[in-house]
Amino acid sequence: MYTIKHYTNNSFKSILIKTTRHFYCNFNFMKKIVLLFTFCFLLSAFNGAIAQFSHQDTLRGSITPERSWWDLTYYHLSVNVDIAKKSISGSNIIQYKVLHPHNTLQIELQEPLKITKIIQNNNELSFKKDGYTYFIILQEEQDVGAIKHLKVYYEGIPQESENPPWSGGLTWKKDNNGNDWIVTTCQGDGASLWWPNKDHAYDEPDSMLISITAPNHLMDISNGRLRSVVQNKEQTKTFNWFVSNPINNYGVNMNIGDYVHFNEVYKGLKGSLDCDYYVLRDNLEKAKKQFKEVPRMLEAFEYWFGPYPFYEDGYKLVEVPYAGMEHQSSVTYGNYFENGYRKKDISGTGWGMKFDFIIVHESGHEWFANNITHKDVADMWIHESFTSYSESLFLDYHFETEIANMYVQGIRKNILNDKPIIGTNNVHQEGSGDMYYKGSNILHTLRQLLENDTLWREILTGLNKDFYHQTVDTKQIENYLSEKTGKDLTAFFNQYLRTNKVPVLEYILNDEFIQFRYVNIVEGFDMPIRVFIDEKEEWLFPNNEWNTYNFEEKDANLSLDFNFYVEYEGLPDD
Repeated sequence: MYTIKHYTNNSFKSILIKTTRHFYCNFNFMKKIVLLFTFCFLLSAFNGAIAQFSHQDTLRGSITPERSWWDLTYYHLSVNVDIAKKSISGSNIIQYKVLHPHNTLQIELQEPLKITKIIQNNNELSFKKDGYTYFIILQEEQDVGAIKHLKVYYEGIPQESENPPWSGGLTWKKDNNGNDWIVTTCQGDGASLWWPNKDHAYDEPDSMLISITAPNHLMDISNGRLRSVVQNKEQTKTFNWFVSNPINNYGVNMNIGDYVHFNEVYKGLKGSLDCDYYVLRDNLEKAKKQFKEVPRMLEAFEYWFGPYPFYEDGYKLVEVPYAGMEHQSSVTYGNYFENGYRKKDISGTGWGMKFDFIIVHESGHEWFANNITHKDVADMWIHESFTSYSESLFLDYHFETEIANMYVQGIRKNILNDKPIIGTNNVHQEGSGDMYYKGSNILHTLRQLLENDTLWREILTGLNKDFYHQTVDTKQIENYLSEKTGKDLTAFFNQYLRTNKVPVLEYILNDEFIQFRYVNIVEGFDMPIRVFIDEKEEWLFPNNEWNTYNFEEKDANLSLDFNFYVEYEGLPDD
């Protein structure tokens, strides 16, 4: 029987590990049985997963020849909302640069919406429909380097979201005063749920104009800066919002309601940042108090990640009737104007109630999702893992590292390890939801391997500088982290991103030494582990073979560091 301490910086918690040969032998037998059944289950699930991808999945998820020949440069989206009929109609001007000649151009619009007409240089174009993919047959020569545009007209009753933001579509609500409240959500299901576009993440417009027509007594809040409000004859107003930076299509949003506005200016790393807040009329005073979290968020994230990426477009926080979403420069908020996540602490440590989860998390996506965007939804971990870890970094900045450590360890209870974090490329399939909590712990583990937090901060700010306003894939991020840390992280990422296996450090401890090895690992996984012997920091270098660390003195106190995302299993000393 040995006493092992659980190390979280300067606080120690003793846990008792008691093992016997009888238990260990039976445990190994049971483990083999469980592994056998698990293998059969995974084999069945894998076979099922192969069959689940459809022709439409491939059209949506791959960079087809009909997409690759043109580079998207600009959108002008115009939408008229008919609240009584729950319908929309409008157009989208798509401007593009010809990369190589082709006569067919691919866009998407999901049913029940339909494209009614497509015009290029006053000529109506024909098109072929395949599911919700439209192949447009072009009449003009598409000369390399030429800048072209076409105008797509559409209409219909869009899909209604059943559970925003986790299901896509429009949400039609009433506020407490009986005013209409209409908002959009589309991450995962696709922006083509409510407007025609090149519905793939790899290509973003360099800028965008969003024109939303709403009833006179309501406002529309969308992305970017409000360029103008035009009074129409039919008791409506058109709100023109201009986005001067590249924007991912799922980040485009429309929020129509009885909004009131207040604002402030944040003095940030690139000068004055306009912060504009739009909330329902009855919630103004609550918002003025709760949104004081915004400057605190900006201060912490500009420290860790570098300048806010969209000074030109400003920062907005917009109240919506769902939890929240990372719409670029138009972050949406529905967190009851209270700390935690909808009044709960997802970490179970108490520290999750020290900040407004939605303001912190969804705004963190301005750096990881909106500034740095995945090329393929299979690599969504780039968005969610870094942003989930931003919650811990917020606590680290405003409180202390030990508290941040407690928080990130606390969210481990939410990890399922059901499947790998990386999904299947080219079929629009994301990986496990573990990209949030496990992803955060992966990055926290990587941080432990660095010499100091100065390097960690340089890496995070470097990512946002070197991949500024770019779409990226997993390999680019992996290679960048390997280069900047000076470590070959191939096996590290293979283990944590491409399998659902958690490394297990088996150890045998007695008065004179500790023997240790890794099991449940991929080939080449040999991540060092920090321990504390008589409260002195030491490093173990495990691999898949037994290794020994001899104590300088007998009866040494061994403390395990639980900042590493591994499982520890004490074995009996024979």
